[in-house]
Amino acid sequence: MEHILITTRNDFNRFYLYAKLPDVIADRVRPTQMTILPTFPVQVTLIFGLFAVLLYLIGFIFQCISFIKDKNTRPVVFAFGSMAVVAHAFSADGVIRTSTGFHFGISEISTLIAVCISLLVLVSSVRKPLDNLLLGLFPLSILTIIASLTIASDYPPTDLNPGSASHVLLSIMAYSFITIAALQAGFLAYQNHQLKHGHAGGFISKFPPLQDMEVLLFELLWVGQILLSLGIITGLFFIDNIWGIDGMIHKTFFSVLSWIAFAILLWGRYKLGWRGVTAIRGTLTGFTLLIVGFYGSKLALEYIIS
Repeated sequence: MEHILITTRNDFNRFYLYAKLPDVIADRVRPTQMTILPTFPVQVTLIFGLFAVLLYLIGFIFQCISFIKDKNTRPVVFAFGSMAVVAHAFSADGVIRTSTGFHFGISEISTLIAVCISLLVLVSSVRKPLDNLLLGLFPLSILTIIASLTIASDYPPTDLNPGSASHVLLSIMAYSFITIAALQAGFLAYQNHQLKHGHAGGFISKFPPLQDMEVLLFELLWVGQILLSLGIITGLFFIDNIWGIDGMIHKTFFSVLSWIAFAILLWGRYKLGWRGVTAIRGTLTGFTLLIVGFYGSKLALEYIIS
């Protein structure tokens, strides 16, 4: 009797599952939107932005003192830089995540990338000689904050599901690492030029050895290339109707070109020992392609087509 009862219950459960199967499938394939947390009022976003500008400015001044007078101000720069990054992150969240959706215009995405770069450089500077990058990065972050708070974007708000959110996160991390690599390549180009012309003292003496700078450059490129690969893959898999979105073909085309440029450069470094001017040109070429793909499409959509 017990055996018959169990079988009957199993049959009933199996029948119920079959009856509900269309609803179960629909629930699994239905895109789930991300939960929208409460957004900041405009005044709070503005306060966070102004605090970030002030803290970045103080950190920049102390970094200048360290660079010019050769004083150890790293703890002070790190403290003010860290507080600035936190305030910057809240400011970026306030301009991107609104009650109408996520805004990814030029000014909004620029400030988000800037805060990611600032965070990465600050954390990496604990073990890597990246302190001098802050001389250019802190003023750049200030400019992106001011732009995000003063320039109204016409880019339409969007909703994010977990898949597209992972694509956005990976893409921004890739842009951040590759931008740091491009800044590093710029410093490397200046250092290489000065050494070739016999100017080994003064300003150039503040930089780490040329070989260490090159090693750091390729470490950044490897991380950026891996993240860029994952960003492209997640975009193809998780963004619905990707080829029907305005500007997406342009963005994908140049992103793939950038990926190819970095792949060739990394292969040349591994197989042929490429360094110096070749490494600098390859890095800046890949970076330029990536920027043209990303900002070119957004510029056209926001200010030309609209």
